[in-house]
Amino acid sequence: MAFRGDDRVGDDGDAGAVRQTRSGAVLTVTLDRPARRNSLSHDMVDDLVTLFTAAATDDSLRAVHLTGGGGDFCAGADWVATNNNDGRRPRTGDLTRRIPHTANRLVELITTVQLPVVCSVRGWAAGLGCNLALAADFTVAGTDATLWEPFVDRGFSPDSGATWLLPRLAGVTRAKRMLLLGEKVSGAEAADWGLIHQATAPEDVDAATEDLLARLASGPTVAIGLAKQAINYGLHASLTQSMNHELASLELSCRTKDFKEGLAAFRDRRDPDFQGR
Repeated sequence: MAFRGDDRVGDDGDAGAVRQTRSGAVLTVTLDRPARRNSLSHDMVDDLVTLFTAAATDDSLRAVHLTGGGGDFCAGADWVATNNNDGRRPRTGDLTRRIPHTANRLVELITTVQLPVVCSVRGWAAGLGCNLALAADFTVAGTDATLWEPFVDRGFSPDSGATWLLPRLAGVTRAKRMLLLGEKVSGAEAADWGLIHQATAPEDVDAATEDLLARLASGPTVAIGLAKQAINYGLHASLTQSMNHELASLELSCRTKDFKEGLAAFRDRRDPDFQGR
């Protein structure tokens, strides 16, 4: 599936919608439910899984931008709506059957798709919304944005990768502050902790994001994707395993047109003109 133009996925009603916009080789995916701080309905999560799955196999794409409409990025899963069963108890095992194919699958796709994913955050990034920002390769947030893992404050344990992402990005102590104490972290603090790529003045978020997307979209797409995959593989592998994985990726990247262009540019003392091939 190739993305063309401006399109919406899902309904425009209370369930919210996911909007996709294509600009050159960059796909922008916008959470469009500003009246609910872009909290994610079941349909929106399903649509995001569909979009990222399609993006993974679209050879014309070179970067993905994930953002929220209005003044917030994402207030997390809409637990009020998703737990409204008209008084009926869900079937036993409902969460363990459903979430691996919805929220968990979305986080996996963002971390494994062989395209750089850039997230821009304003206002709230809470729960699943926070984890989406942490899962992205690069997140640019306003200094006054708020990252929050509100699970314990709501009486249940973390999900959607929070206990994996936070300790690796910020360390165990800070992860416990967010996950066990429910501490809120500003965009400025998140950048200082290493949770996100950059914090800027709120009015500069768009410009910083666009600059980053332009840089990534003009890079050697195959090599970037393989490097991203190798980094994630190395998080649970030994040094020897990681180096063997690097060799397999190197064998592939050295056969691309961008590799030849990179060598030619080095030889000619000019900037490379990578085509993502």
